[in-house]
Amino acid sequence: MNILENIKVALRSIRSNLLRSVLTLLIISVGIACLVGILTAIDTILFNLSSNFNRIGANAFNIYPGQGDIRSNSRGRQRKKAEEISFKQAIDFKERYDFAGSEVSLNMSATRNATIKYKSEKTNPTIRVVGVDENYLDVSAYEIDAGRNFTQTEVDAGNKRVILANGIIKLLFNDKPETAIGKTVSIGSNKYKVVGVCKSKGSSMNSSGENRVFIPIVNARMVYGSSETNYGIVGAVMNSLEMDDAVSAAIGTMRNVRRLKAAEENNFHIRKSDGILETLKEMTTELRLITIVIAFLTLLGASIGLMNIMLVSVTERTKEIGVRKALGATRFNVLFQFLTEAVIICLMGGFVGILLGIVFGLVVSKAVDGQFVLPVNWMALGIIVCVFVGVVSGLYPALKASRLDPIESLRYE
Repeated sequence: MNILENIKVALRSIRSNLLRSVLTLLIISVGIACLVGILTAIDTILFNLSSNFNRIGANAFNIYPGQGDIRSNSRGRQRKKAEEISFKQAIDFKERYDFAGSEVSLNMSATRNATIKYKSEKTNPTIRVVGVDENYLDVSAYEIDAGRNFTQTEVDAGNKRVILANGIIKLLFNDKPETAIGKTVSIGSNKYKVVGVCKSKGSSMNSSGENRVFIPIVNARMVYGSSETNYGIVGAVMNSLEMDDAVSAAIGTMRNVRRLKAAEENNFHIRKSDGILETLKEMTTELRLITIVIAFLTLLGASIGLMNIMLVSVTERTKEIGVRKALGATRFNVLFQFLTEAVIICLMGGFVGILLGIVFGLVVSKAVDGQFVLPVNWMALGIIVCVFVGVVSGLYPALKASRLDPIESLRYE
């Protein structure tokens, strides 16, 4: 018998024992639905969390001055602060760093106690002024609510332009961002034209995140800079999964910028912002393992039920087996026929389970208002598991059928 004929015989056998076949099929489908559905839901949630974290800066890394070592005659090794990152070094890094799909921004903390004035209104002297370039808002996940970002020309020329965070708008412009665009505000003794307003980052941000203003970094350097000013470097990658590679490339670039020899330790350090996402991935790895265990326990029960059905089928079809052997069927033909029946029942249950799992994942993606991720890997895993369960469950009944004596089988009533 060829494979196609074995499949036809298997389908006829399933139809002749429809109720018990359907019940076993449903048990298998529940197990596969649990496996595919929950794993799909986890991947969908992780994908959307990754996208959301990227929007709040979780795909970024910051470069800071590190700590160097010196030796003391009396107390052994002591720590000393490494040299600050100069403006030239920051510019050099931005020009040299060429990791694919990345973006680099420079910034400096100008002052933390500025007063912002507009006409008769003014803030408390607790506003932070930050000098930034044209990429800073993107890599720091600030979004423009009204107006626009700085242009590169404005940054390079050190124009007196300013972008206000949402908290300033509430204090000076009655919480109306559009009215601030084009107005002139005073920061200390200097006047700046408002070109943009940032959206609020929500309740997750502390109040200082909303009470700050951004000015071009060249202007900030001229007004607030000194020889000891440190310039911050922020890098961002499009895909957070490439964070480790991007950081490795940044380390190599920064070592060249700082002119460190091969034997010298880094006098800077890099802090990644993807810690929360990594923690979630570790947690979901454990959840995946638990899901797989639960699904296999369900499939274990289904495999026992399937084995019972196949044993009953062997008993009911003993005379049929004897006739086939008398007509020339070999032990392998009989073995393969019963294995085919077991695998087909499992695959039918598996396909139903995969469809249910996809629907479950789609429902979860709609519930979290995210993008659905087609679980191609988990679908393939479900099919492999079904074939494995079918072979394991059908092997003993198939061996029993193949070993039946044809003469005794023909006498069986």
